[in-house]
Amino acid sequence: MTGPGREDIPIAADDDVVRIRQVVRSYAQRARLSLVDQTKLVTATSELARNTLTYGGGGSAVVEMLGEGRRQGVRASFADSGPGIPDIELALTDGWTSGRGMGLGLSGARRLVDEFTLDTEVGRGTTVTVVKWSR
Repeated sequence: MTGPGREDIPIAADDDVVRIRQVVRSYAQRARLSLVDQTKLVTATSELARNTLTYGGGGSAVVEMLGEGRRQGVRASFADSGPGIPDIELALTDGWTSGRGMGLGLSGARRLVDEFTLDTEVGRGTTVTVVKWSR
């Protein structure tokens, strides 16, 4: 479903990663995130979109506006049907990289956002959801 507060984006090529960056930045601006928080969210989601493409073999992203009282935020979820992550603890270790990514890694993405959820199962795929709230 795509509407005024939600956008579904397939991730199948490098162009899709660029599109996700643009959509996330637009939503972050609408949520009135500071420029620093916009940059943090765009950086984290760019890494996660790239991971979805590189490790998950592609998948999809959902970007949504959130409202909680007076605060607004942005949620971005990335899902793939790839091989899954066999060692979550290792994958979330600072500085760990498989050697194929941008080097930010899941731990870096997690540090840049307010909420971070990782759901993975070997052989079934991975879903990572991040949220950034206005201050």
